[in-house]
Amino acid sequence: MPDSSNENRPDPQATVRALRHSPEGTKTCTDQVAEECPVALVFNGISHAVMMATPTDLEEFALGFALSEGIIENRRDIHDMEITFHADSAEIQLSIAQAAFVKLKEHRRSLTGRTGCGVCGTESLALLDLQPEKVTAAPSIAVNHAALLRILAELPRHQPLTQTTGCAHAAAWCTAEGEILRVFEDVGRHNALDKLLGWMATQAIQPQDGLIFLTSRASYELVRKAARLNIPVLATISAPTALAIRIAHAAGIRLLSFCRTNGFVEYPKEMPAV
Repeated sequence: MPDSSNENRPDPQATVRALRHSPEGTKTCTDQVAEECPVALVFNGISHAVMMATPTDLEEFALGFALSEGIIENRRDIHDMEITFHADSAEIQLSIAQAAFVKLKEHRRSLTGRTGCGVCGTESLALLDLQPEKVTAAPSIAVNHAALLRILAELPRHQPLTQTTGCAHAAAWCTAEGEILRVFEDVGRHNALDKLLGWMATQAIQPQDGLIFLTSRASYELVRKAARLNIPVLATISAPTALAIRIAHAAGIRLLSFCRTNGFVEYPKEMPAV
């Protein structure tokens, strides 16, 4: 079990003083802002990555990161996890299986991730893995606009950090009918997804039973992470990149973007007649 008991555990948000300007004038006020702090991921004593993240749900984050980055193949590869909170940072020490550690050392990268970054610090282009696994999970039920409308309507009440700060992405696991089962928030869109993927691994979620919905654009690393975890349907509230679409095609992921109340856009590999 992870050990994360520490009096330095930070809050996910902070109260700051601010000046609010409007046509009616300027007034002093207080504002709620989201925290982000460096989170170091250390595998078998070797520092692998430092990610800027919201300091919550770090057990799920570490597991999801290790899975979605291909460091481990399943959660049983993690033998132990210990989280230490410092005054303005956190460190996650993971003990992983020897076979996974050998693989990690062969492909190790030192990466300092910004909140919007997926590959900062990659040592060379050769280490940038853009060839996704083929998704084998077939969706049990086709996701339609009615399901997306339900997700859009229900999601705000699952986003307490966003409600108070306006500064967090959300990753949600939903049924094909649009019922939201779990949501994780983070200042980084890929961090939110890693937290969700880590939770899904602990719950032994069957990926064909639903979809992941993200309150962000569909950037390449999000689709790449979904492919590693065998996610067949990925929906985002904003636009995809061309690389994300190509990776979705290669993986066999159904990618839905611009998910709004007035419709959504799908990017199939082979276009049907309309």
